[in-house]
Amino acid sequence: MKKVKRNTYIDNIDVDEARKRYYEKLNIKSKWEELDVINSLGRVTFEPQYAKVSSPNYNAAAMDGILVKSSSTVGATEVNPKVLEEGKDYIYINTGNVVIEPYDSVIMIEDVIEIENGKIQILKAAHPWQHIRPIGEDIVATEMIIPSKHKIRPIDIGALLSGGIDKVKVHKKPQVGILPTGTEIIENVEDLEKGKIIDSNSRVFEALVLESGGTPNRYSPVKDDYELLKERVLKGVDENDVLIIGAGSSAGSKDYTVKVIEELGEVIIHGVALKPGKPTILGIIKGKPVVGIPGYPVSAYLVFETFVKPLILNFIGLKEEKDLFVKAITSKKMVSSLKNRELVRVNLGFVGDKLISTPLSGGAGVTMSLVKADGIALIPQSLEGVEAGSAVDVKLLKPLNEIKETLVSIGSHDIIMDILGDMIKLTSSHVGSMGGILAMRRGECHISPIHLLDLETGEYNTSYVKKYFPGQKMVLIKGVKRHQGFIVKKGNPKGIKDFTDLTRGDVTYVNRQRGAGTRILLDYHLNKENVDSSNIKGYDREMTTHMAVATAVETDSATTGLGIYSAAKALDLDFINVAFEDYDFLVPLELLEDERVKEFIKTLKSKEFKKRVNSLGGYGFENTGEIIIVE
Repeated sequence: MKKVKRNTYIDNIDVDEARKRYYEKLNIKSKWEELDVINSLGRVTFEPQYAKVSSPNYNAAAMDGILVKSSSTVGATEVNPKVLEEGKDYIYINTGNVVIEPYDSVIMIEDVIEIENGKIQILKAAHPWQHIRPIGEDIVATEMIIPSKHKIRPIDIGALLSGGIDKVKVHKKPQVGILPTGTEIIENVEDLEKGKIIDSNSRVFEALVLESGGTPNRYSPVKDDYELLKERVLKGVDENDVLIIGAGSSAGSKDYTVKVIEELGEVIIHGVALKPGKPTILGIIKGKPVVGIPGYPVSAYLVFETFVKPLILNFIGLKEEKDLFVKAITSKKMVSSLKNRELVRVNLGFVGDKLISTPLSGGAGVTMSLVKADGIALIPQSLEGVEAGSAVDVKLLKPLNEIKETLVSIGSHDIIMDILGDMIKLTSSHVGSMGGILAMRRGECHISPIHLLDLETGEYNTSYVKKYFPGQKMVLIKGVKRHQGFIVKKGNPKGIKDFTDLTRGDVTYVNRQRGAGTRILLDYHLNKENVDSSNIKGYDREMTTHMAVATAVETDSATTGLGIYSAAKALDLDFINVAFEDYDFLVPLELLEDERVKEFIKTLKSKEFKKRVNSLGGYGFENTGEIIIVE
């Protein structure tokens, strides 16, 4: 087998410059095909469409009634009605019937008074061409119905048919080959084992190609074998207009994509100033675009949107749409590098008249950060991060009117937030209880889920609200009681019993982030039992959700961590109870009249919510939905 050198150098070219260079080199020329108009919905016209006939192509009655000679009706009034005779002065006519000479006007049937057989009476004179659709009223023969490069809508189909057009030339859809790579990639969940990854990226590409206006042609994954990859790439180029190669674009020893493209054609760009998405490859083989896309799901999606979608639009005759960007205030500091244009997944919501943007945690491999995102914030390459409270440009992934109806929650994590998010329009960001209180102080959310233990009194939440909102009336909406405790492997193999066990040499702990109520609960008990946190291995390793803690235990990267019972149950782990705590919702008093908050309280009290939460285990509903004013 041919020996391939490791890729050691990746460029860092500005995104706009990379696109300009690449598209100029490609010089894409559109092709056309002819379709029946009735099958043309969503296709893009290759040339303007001119009417072959007028519509209507005859003078037609616009109403049901009688067809008359307008001159015969002159002088008719309520005090001086006129009598008309059928066959001599009028004939009956229905909507759409041909208007024949010498008649030139239609009187609606409701304005006609029958007085005897064959005779009627009218109380008002008719004017010429009254209630008549003249030839060409809608469409005149030779008139342009729709221009070229126009995406055909349902109403356009009706106009084309009315204009006598039954076939239409449209831009031919490009066929886009999708070639996933990687020895670790599998297609069926039944084959999943450690070290293997289910191929999801290529399925996302299929859907994106369809959505963009192309025809996807997905191939089965190819192993990390240079000659085999070369063979499959050549096949993909011959059979398609565009080829996407998934993964293998970076600088690893098995990342062969760039070398294959170099051997078979030309690499125009390898490496763009885009994060995530830096190791993108823009190549040309046999005059056709070949794009190497990184394997991480978020990178893959963003690179497709940035480079492949504009290619497809070019093929089908459409210009790249101007993305709908809005200004939003970021609720958290966003760190970026001067080396890259940074794309950050965010949640959005209106608090008062401010659009608040909250960054979602997760790297380029976290698919769910895209699923949950309302938008993507753009941090230009010229900026080294954005401070909390600053304005950022956000590309919308959801309609703005939907975002306006959303209740914004920032604070502590609990699985019940997913249930609430399914029952009402709610966006939930997990920054810990103290993070939620600070976000509330800055006016960046409607509600803050909190569970903060007073280290002196042992009570929950109230003292913190008084401390951080002096002189301001706030409300605690009582949420749920929940069990907090040690999450351990089934059977508790390390015999974890209490907080003193955390200092043992054979125990590795996984913690929650600073400011999280669970972290405060831990520190409360460590202080109470005189346990030095510096003696706990893993104390500085932080997770932002209870499920992340449970997953760390389930995958043996930690022995234990404090979390809620429902998280342990979800992953079939054991649980050693520590506390039964209050998980409540902080709200400004004035927002109790907000319809979104009213719906939230109603949902909290509902039987459906309690039924679904009960199925998780480890919760109680003492005073759920009760309003407590704190001042």
